[in-house]
Amino acid sequence: MSTECATGKHDHHDVYAAQCPCREVLDLLANKWAALAIGALEGGPLRFGELQRQLQGISPKVLTATLRRLEENGFLHREIYPAVPLHVEYSLTDLGHSVSVPLSALRTWVEVNLDKLTA
Repeated sequence: MSTECATGKHDHHDVYAAQCPCREVLDLLANKWAALAIGALEGGPLRFGELQRQLQGISPKVLTATLRRLEENGFLHREIYPAVPLHVEYSLTDLGHSVSVPLSALRTWVEVNLDKLTA
């Protein structure tokens, strides 16, 4: 599938093309921790510790890297509140909310169909 580039930065977007920047975004969103972090933030802003507790099994290092990549790509907003100790909250941007819809459908599909899948 190929679509025209709305910004004019590229001739077209094609996730099947080896050099298309779409691949980087697809790689990010197909990552389990990114998909789960976006899902965790669907209900509203969360602090780092709250996210880590909700995403059972993720290390602080991996969570930090995941949140940075999501923020750099415009899916998350990081709000710093000047307090002692420092208070940081993460929330979905409009772009993050828009991608949460298909990711939510995928997470639900996995949960519903898990017993049908062969190991």
